[in-house]
Amino acid sequence: MKLSVSSYSFSRLIYNGNENQLSIIKMASELGFDGIEFTTLEPHNGYSPLEYAKLLREEADKYKLQITSYAVSADFSKETVKEELETIKRQVDIACLLGAEIMRHDVMMVSPPFPSFPLVLPGIAGACRESAGYAAEKGVMITVENHGLFLQDSIRMEQLYAAVNHPNFGLLLDIGNFLCVDEDPVIAVSRLASYAKLVHMKDFHIKSGSEPNPGEGYFKSRGGNYLRGAITGQGNVPVKQCIDILRDAGYGGCLVLEFEGMEDVLQAIRISIDNLRTYLSFSSDYN
Repeated sequence: MKLSVSSYSFSRLIYNGNENQLSIIKMASELGFDGIEFTTLEPHNGYSPLEYAKLLREEADKYKLQITSYAVSADFSKETVKEELETIKRQVDIACLLGAEIMRHDVMMVSPPFPSFPLVLPGIAGACRESAGYAAEKGVMITVENHGLFLQDSIRMEQLYAAVNHPNFGLLLDIGNFLCVDEDPVIAVSRLASYAKLVHMKDFHIKSGSEPNPGEGYFKSRGGNYLRGAITGQGNVPVKQCIDILRDAGYGGCLVLEFEGMEDVLQAIRISIDNLRTYLSFSSDYN
């Protein structure tokens, strides 16, 4: 397994204007990552998305970093599903320019009260099947992540995977995101490991919903527990156990670090990759 990092991990540095998606490539390389994932492109200096994708790929090649994946938003719960699919297809074209072999798009980003999952499943599965078919022609694998409170349960992810039933469709497992719906990451990863095409390594601190709100930085899970982003290996997610489950299931893809905690960004990413290397040292397939 190789180690990659999501551009999302550097979000605070980008949003405060000190860095951009182009400049963090060098930072990811210096931190020792094998690759980098980009979330929806944020061109600066007037570049178009297509121009920016080419620049990012050239910069990644310069530092010998693989662009492992590309993640974008989508919501197939809208009445404008056809328009949403056309947008996704344009994003697939950007993934090609980046040289990313895997792309993640969302499926439904809805707020409570949630619709009936069995009722919406055929429609969202059909949309995913269409995006997977288009991406297959471009050599890009389509994945869906356990992201958004409606589609984070492992059983729903498995049902979506089965309903799409397309060879160019797989799952992106975020080991931390299962806590957003109060599901044990070990149970969830065990259920879905064989369908994983990519894995996000995210950690959280957890406080029980029966306790008072712990304050700034925490948000509520679907069941009312409190979560705060953590340095990978320092929170409550059983990171090493999840890696072991993936390894035993035959997963050989990238582990993509996704940090969203309150700590200093670069220090947190450095500690996180050090911890991941330690966990992987127990596995002979990390080079």
